[in-house]
Amino acid sequence: MRKTLALASLSLGIALVNTIWSAVAQVPVTIPVPTNSEIPPSVKPSTPEIQPPLVPVNLGTDCASQYSCLGWDEQIWGQSGKVGDRQALLASIDNSLRYLAGNKAAEVYQNYPVPGITLDRVRRSLVRFRQLVVSAKSPAQLQAAVRREFVFYKSVGNDGKGTVKFTAYYEPVYTASRVKTSVYKYPLYRLPSDFDQWAKPHPKRIELEGKDGLLGNKSRLHGLEMLWFRDRLDAYMIHIQGSAQIQLTNGKRTSVSYAGGTDYPWTSIGKELAKDGKLPLDGLTMPRLISYFHQHPQELSNYLPRWERFVFFSENGAGQATGSLNVPVTPERSIATDKSLMPPGALALIYNSFPYPAGSGRLESRTVSRYVLDQDTGSAIKGPGRVDYFMGSGKLAGDRAGITGGNGSLYYLLLKE
Repeated sequence: MRKTLALASLSLGIALVNTIWSAVAQVPVTIPVPTNSEIPPSVKPSTPEIQPPLVPVNLGTDCASQYSCLGWDEQIWGQSGKVGDRQALLASIDNSLRYLAGNKAAEVYQNYPVPGITLDRVRRSLVRFRQLVVSAKSPAQLQAAVRREFVFYKSVGNDGKGTVKFTAYYEPVYTASRVKTSVYKYPLYRLPSDFDQWAKPHPKRIELEGKDGLLGNKSRLHGLEMLWFRDRLDAYMIHIQGSAQIQLTNGKRTSVSYAGGTDYPWTSIGKELAKDGKLPLDGLTMPRLISYFHQHPQELSNYLPRWERFVFFSENGAGQATGSLNVPVTPERSIATDKSLMPPGALALIYNSFPYPAGSGRLESRTVSRYVLDQDTGSAIKGPGRVDYFMGSGKLAGDRAGITGGNGSLYYLLLKE
């Protein structure tokens, strides 16, 4: 998955989501200063103040309306006759604890930029939260314990005021062949063994697969093909999502996940279509975009090469989707954020609206306060005001991810010292 697993499913250019942005608050700004001969003795050049990505906030313990209070997560126990996902949440916590026990986590947290957020504190917070999830008898009980024992660190968001833009991603299921045929002819590639030695700038997408995606024997990637797809858009969507479940033509099942990618920025194909007047940006969803290309397949050769980045994959067998921390990601319990800013593997709480099945194939929006684990990242997920929410695998997850968006809030939960 990312990269990792997911690049935002909406990041093709849905109107609700702006996937290209600059985390100004976290980027050091170089200010020209006079030379020493020009500086009066009493004046020294100033250093710009850098705003931390997370700040502790005092929520208190009282809450007039339980449902509107942070930490009211009834999905753990189930609702409307549906079974809760307590076991899935506990498994997701265990996945993070496994990551935090490794050398990579120790290395990352050594340089984590927010004072007070340490590897040991993140780990202890997860252990205690796990105990509370096991023992709590209701959403209210868990909510009260969390607000009593934990400090809430709020993301400053994309505006310095806590506004966080949400998208969702999912793991699609596609049909592919292990051998090239006249029907299955669009390849997915393994990571070249010498990729670390590739000179920059890297080759662009069009140089590696051709304008029509069929460069084949003339591509420098020839021999690295791992699977073949009948639809070029399928392979491209896997590049966007970062992973996929694969139904093989021989009846077996496997999965692929991100292994690396060339060094180019994200390009929103949806925005490119809107810019050319092919689709209106307002109300553009993933299903509408996919439908457009199915109706106008000749446009694939024009628009797909505009995203110059090329992604490579590894095969994982028929296992769970895996995020950038190399642990499984859990439907509706894992998120992807910018890992240069946010604490990997940590316990978080999101507050936003998401679509849910409402019968007769309809989806309706519901605002939720949801405990999640930060276990993934993505090249389109940049800055403190960006969260990508993992919906799961398959068509329903894709339908839900395709219309997820809007602004919400992101908090990280750390035990009080």
